[in-house]
Amino acid sequence: MTTKVIRELGASAGVALPDVRVTGDDPVLPSVFPIGTMAAASAGALTAAVAAYAARTVVRTEGRGEEGLGGPEASRGVHHDLDVTIDVRHAAVAFQSERHFRTDGKGMDVWAALSGDYRASDGWVRLHCNFDHHRDAAVRALGLPPGSGKEDVARACAGRAAVDIEEAVIRAGGCAAAMRSRAEWLAHPQARALAGLPLVGVSRLPDGEGDGRPRGGGTGRDEIGRSESDHSESDRSGTCRGGSGGGTGHSRTGPSTEGRAWAGEMPADPATGLPAGPHRPLSGIRVLDLTRVIAGPVAARALAAYGADVLRVGAAHLPEVPGLVVETAFGKRSCHIDLRSEADRLRDLVRQADVVVQAYRPGALRARGFGPDDLAALRPGIVCVDISAYGGRGPWASRRGFDSLVQMACGIAHENGDGLRPSPLPAQALDHGTGYLAAFGAVAALLRRAAEGGSWHVEVSLARTAAWLDELGRIDAEGVVRQPPVDDLLATMDSHFGTLTYVRPPGAADGARPHWTSPPPRQGEHPASWAPVS
Repeated sequence: MTTKVIRELGASAGVALPDVRVTGDDPVLPSVFPIGTMAAASAGALTAAVAAYAARTVVRTEGRGEEGLGGPEASRGVHHDLDVTIDVRHAAVAFQSERHFRTDGKGMDVWAALSGDYRASDGWVRLHCNFDHHRDAAVRALGLPPGSGKEDVARACAGRAAVDIEEAVIRAGGCAAAMRSRAEWLAHPQARALAGLPLVGVSRLPDGEGDGRPRGGGTGRDEIGRSESDHSESDRSGTCRGGSGGGTGHSRTGPSTEGRAWAGEMPADPATGLPAGPHRPLSGIRVLDLTRVIAGPVAARALAAYGADVLRVGAAHLPEVPGLVVETAFGKRSCHIDLRSEADRLRDLVRQADVVVQAYRPGALRARGFGPDDLAALRPGIVCVDISAYGGRGPWASRRGFDSLVQMACGIAHENGDGLRPSPLPAQALDHGTGYLAAFGAVAALLRRAAEGGSWHVEVSLARTAAWLDELGRIDAEGVVRQPPVDDLLATMDSHFGTLTYVRPPGAADGARPHWTSPPPRQGEHPASWAPVS
């Protein structure tokens, strides 16, 4: 089933993917939903797309095509000899990456004191209060004074209907969702607005100057005189200890030493099975990461694992979830830009970027002059990736949302338990699934750009991912399946924050595995500029 789903993802995005060999099967996590299948399909589609992108480079290098990168025959799928694999358990555990993350052996609690599920007069409602301004909005909407505690909030919720609380909190600028059944959600106007939309929307933007096609035969930035290379080593502030977690260490189990390295048949390091040189599948691809929390950061982190130069753009005045901003930042650099006064600095970065990943509410960046059309005008050939909670159309298009809220609204929290009280998934699966699908969409768009030219727009949302999970069916796992073993999937890396234990990224092609070559940076550690060519 998973292989078929991956093939369908490629077809819907307009790209031919190599076959993916799937190991393992559901059930792997305790849920009635097939989270393992979802994880393996989304991460496997990304792995296959990256392998296809790398194969184009090989084809171009060998002179088998001159159109785009690798000629027209490469875009039709000259991938038959690639051995692309994804393991269901590994992918599912990667969907729990923040749960297994440790700093000097200590885990993190990502939930603020007032975040949680509250019983209402007619059901349940969830408040998301991880950011102070969202907490303050929820307290204000409930008619409570500042500084109110969890018991105060519980009493206030108990006397009101769940949907009334949801709407009041949203109007106040906060984040909330009433628990709905599957049937209630399917009858909702927002669910109807999402029906028929692709899981991963990939569409061509109106052409600007030039056709957006990379020139010079490189994988990403040769048109401005930049060679393909992985620049992240020059910014490392720590030493990796865990083979697939970095270029010089060894994993606890040791990745395969068989097969070719992805980037142009480079010889593999016999100790790791990874490319011995600096070239990696997405070397030369510049990615701007304008995201926070989980889904968007996971997408950009996944691209970094394949060698993309990822620059995370935050701002000193924007709140972060302390542990998550570290856990999702492997392989990235980090800078600060205040769009209220420094928009031109971001425009300068866009002009030299290949991919922009953003997860602000639909329309928020467009209002500041950074909508997809604006980005395409600044940089013909750009790939714009938009991630939202409830999709870009419908009455909830501009609504704030997070994974746990979408699970409540879409019926997942209702069906995953007994229907009497919320029972969340054993992973932030909508976040991680949407993140991997966003990364897959970005690489699919890069493939389309190489073959067809143009600028591209990729759209994904947590709610559409929830609908996909619903479409994948149900399994009999609750009460039978326990948390799978994870020790063989972990690696360690030294950093400014201490020794980090993390889940290695899943997937492999021809024995080579994605990996990060640098630890998470401090927020705003780097200048707002692209890494220099080494």
